[in-house]
Amino acid sequence: MIVSVTLPARKSPRTDSRPRVVPAAPLAAVLAAALLLALTAAVAWGSTSIPPGEVWGVVWRRLSGEPPRPGTDDLIVWQLRVPRAVLAALVGAGLGLVGTAVQALVRNPLADPYLLGISNGASLGAVGAIVLGLGAGGALGLGLSGAAFVGALATFALVWTVARRGGGFAPLRLVLAGVAIGQFLSGFTSYLVLQAGDEQQTHSVLFWLMGSLGGANWPLLAVPAVAVPAAALLLQARARGLNALLMGDETAAGLGVDVVRLRRELFTVTSLLTGVLVAVSGAIAFVALMVPHVCRLVVGGDHRRLLPISALFGALLMVVVDIVCRTAMDTQELPVGVVTSLIGAPALLYLLDRRLGSAS
Repeated sequence: MIVSVTLPARKSPRTDSRPRVVPAAPLAAVLAAALLLALTAAVAWGSTSIPPGEVWGVVWRRLSGEPPRPGTDDLIVWQLRVPRAVLAALVGAGLGLVGTAVQALVRNPLADPYLLGISNGASLGAVGAIVLGLGAGGALGLGLSGAAFVGALATFALVWTVARRGGGFAPLRLVLAGVAIGQFLSGFTSYLVLQAGDEQQTHSVLFWLMGSLGGANWPLLAVPAVAVPAAALLLQARARGLNALLMGDETAAGLGVDVVRLRRELFTVTSLLTGVLVAVSGAIAFVALMVPHVCRLVVGGDHRRLLPISALFGALLMVVVDIVCRTAMDTQELPVGVVTSLIGAPALLYLLDRRLGSAS
C-alpha cells in the first residue's frame, strides 16, 4: 500500500508585500523631541550664534514675566528668531494637515492644495494686494493676509460651485475644476506681477511667491496659532470619516457617513487653512504633497495615526528647511519654496520608486 503524504507548503521568509507600519505613539514622541531640538537650533544658529542655554534662558525669562536683560541677545532671540521658528513649525504642521485632508478628499495620495486651485487663489489675492499697494492695510483693513484669505475663500466657492453643477459630486470633477481654475488664476497672477510698479516691488512679489518666513513677528502668529490647532482638532474628529472616504462614496455611505457633508467640511477647512498659511508664509510648494505621502508609507493610511504624525513631521521639516534658508548663503536668504522643492522632489521620487518596485 502506498501512502501519500502532503507536506505543508514552505513559507518564504517574507512573502507579505504589505508595508511595515511603525507604531504611531513612539514615532510621535521621537518627532516631538526632534522638533524641540530643531526649534532650539533655529533660534541659536544664525549670523550671530547664541548658546542654547542662553536661548532657553531668554525664553524662560520672557515666559515667566521677568524683565529682559540688557544686550542684543534678548532682542535677537525673542523678537526675531523665536517668532520665525514658531511660524515655521505652524506652517509646516498646517501644510501637513492640509495635504492629508486633500488627499483623502479626492482619494489621490499625490494631491495637494495646488491641485484644487486654493493656493493659486490665495496667491492671487496676496499678489494683488502687493501690486495695488494694499499690503499695509488696504481696503477694509484687510492687508496682505486678508487679501490672501479672501482669495482662497473666493476660489473655494468657485471650485465648489463648478464641481457641484448638475447636482452630483465626484472627486474627478472637483480635481478638474480645481486644476482649470487654478491655472487661470496662476496666469492672472503672472499678469499682475508684470504690472508691478518698480523692480523692487516685482522682486518682492516673486520672492513671496516662492515662500518666505522673513516677515515673522509676534502679531503675525496670532491667526495661524489659532487656525492650525483648531483645524487639527476638527480633522482628527473626522478621522474615521476620512478613512471611510478612501473606500469609496457608496461604502462610506453604507458605514453611516454623510459623504456630501463631510466633503463640504473638508473643503471648507482646507480652504480656510490654506488661505491662512499662504497669507503668512507665501506659496510654499511640495510640503503638502510630500509630507502625508511619506508619513503614510511609515504609519499606514489610518487617519487617526496619519494626521498627528503628518503635522509633527511637517513642522519638523519646515523648521529644518528654514534653518537651511537662513544659513546656506552668507549674502542673502534663500526662498523657502526653492529648498522644499530641492529636498522634496528627489525624496519623493526615491520613495515612489521603492514603493512601485516592491509592488511589482
